[in-house]
Amino acid sequence: MFFPEFNEPHWALLSQVARPSRYSGSEWRGYPVPEWDGPEGKSLRICLAFPDVYEIGMSYYGFQLIASLIRGLGCLVDRAYCPWVDMEALLRAQNLPLISVEQRRPLCEFDVVAFTLQHETGYTNVLTLLDLAGIPLRSQDRGENVPLVIAGGHGALVPEPLSPFIDLFCIGEAEILLPSLLELLAGTRGDRRSSRLAACAKLKGIYVPSLYETDGAGRPVPGESFPFPIERQILKDLDDAPIPEDIAVPSVSVVHDRAALELFRGCSRGCRFCQAGMICRPVRERSVEAVMEAVPRLLARSGYDELGLLSLASCDYSNIERLIDGLTGPLTERRAHLSLPSLRIDGFSVGLAGRLQKLRRGGLTFAPEAGTQRLRDVINKGVTEEAIEACLTEAFSLGWDRVKLYFMMGLPTETEEDLDGIIALARRTLKLGRSLGRKRTTVSASVAGFVPKGHTPFQWERQNSMEELRRKGHYLKSQIHERSITLSYHEPEQTFLEGVLSRGDRRTADVIERAWRTGSRFDSWTETFNLQNWLDAFEHCGLDPLIFTRERDETETLPWDHISVGVTKDFLLRERHKAYGEVPALTPDCRWGRCAGCGLNCKGRKE
Repeated sequence: MFFPEFNEPHWALLSQVARPSRYSGSEWRGYPVPEWDGPEGKSLRICLAFPDVYEIGMSYYGFQLIASLIRGLGCLVDRAYCPWVDMEALLRAQNLPLISVEQRRPLCEFDVVAFTLQHETGYTNVLTLLDLAGIPLRSQDRGENVPLVIAGGHGALVPEPLSPFIDLFCIGEAEILLPSLLELLAGTRGDRRSSRLAACAKLKGIYVPSLYETDGAGRPVPGESFPFPIERQILKDLDDAPIPEDIAVPSVSVVHDRAALELFRGCSRGCRFCQAGMICRPVRERSVEAVMEAVPRLLARSGYDELGLLSLASCDYSNIERLIDGLTGPLTERRAHLSLPSLRIDGFSVGLAGRLQKLRRGGLTFAPEAGTQRLRDVINKGVTEEAIEACLTEAFSLGWDRVKLYFMMGLPTETEEDLDGIIALARRTLKLGRSLGRKRTTVSASVAGFVPKGHTPFQWERQNSMEELRRKGHYLKSQIHERSITLSYHEPEQTFLEGVLSRGDRRTADVIERAWRTGSRFDSWTETFNLQNWLDAFEHCGLDPLIFTRERDETETLPWDHISVGVTKDFLLRERHKAYGEVPALTPDCRWGRCAGCGLNCKGRKE
């Protein structure tokens, strides 16, 4: 166990906040903490900043992966998390800077502060971290001795809302981007800020917003000296990616308290609403041998009694049964359990889950997404009524009696019949469970508002208004009378903000800053979210938020068109048109059939 030496002022604050464990820094670390002025520090000092609280950030596999990768490149790497509102208030009252977890250093002393952008409702937390670090919010205001502020993750692929605050965005996968980027930054340490950014902009996959002009609508336009569009960098072989075993294990409970290993990356199912399924292509699997070799060491070094195999749909791993059988021995030896966080709706997934003791303890979660077959075909879900019934039959037959179903409302072409289909499916599920002898069957339906995301076939769609989503949510709840069925829906206000920020341009940066200055924090948390604060910020900036949730013309330039994820706009348009056919046309999973022509060259991927 590692117990840090606290600076007295920061130590005194821990007794005054709701969850001091977020800031105590007490962790077991499977690596030595380097000296600040040691060889790593003399190369480059990087602080990874996560725009949410500690227990969320420590559950994010990518954060551990990137830290391990940077250590392997010979640089000093540390972490920081966004303090909750009570700790933020105390730091400001005491005029204390935010400090990193391991080095206990103010963030402004690092060479680089690097953000992971998971979701749009964390953007105000990015500003909180910058401000508490003593770093000017806007790139244009930073002097020569201020850390470079970089950002990556899914949010970096629609970068404009945060572009004035970020010096450079990493477009693509860290294993490809970081070696050349960190080598350049280490080699230019001490050079002028402007020259370093210009040099970075010439690297593949690096976007430096300040070097690009924008049009009247806040969209970047091509320049003569730097790449346009900026192309996402893709790791071809996942076996070339390190599996992080030198991880930090928190001494307190976090959201996902387990060892994690990425099984494969990408998805080829082609759901038309799913941004991750489009931007993470192509599918690249880690070999069974690599997984089998890593698991015993990972469990031994971390001490966890649960292993999560991560991917967008773990059951799509081509050798999943062979892998599960092969892991039985190592897991049994350590009395550890295996979890597959992502299950698809079919009997194979349920049968596989039935072999995993850990999953037997709770309910099963499935995502039909829509209540009718027609609407599932519109979104290219690729799941039939027969498959759903077979899947549920298998689940109840194997002993489960708690089922959770995920749906969306506000999908393109949705009708009241589709909403009624959500209720009907929940009732059929309950009836089926009871008919198979599961007398204690309960069904929980969770309904989220649909947000049209960039780089998807539905990026041109109009998003339902808050009033529409609220009406639909109320209607769905009013139809539930059975005690064994519960239904909840996501707050329309948060869905609205997510939609605005996920399709915003550079003009929304002023709104983000205004909302932050007037108190917006942790906008994904219900207890701190304040919609009126955001509406006031839009009014103050003279910007109508509805221009970002409107339907887009197929010929207009979109605020993220300068970012190429590899999937072409022609493919996305073809998929959109298929959805609107008199009979919606399906696009089969290209991994097992014909190429769908998305624009990515998948021939070189390792099978």
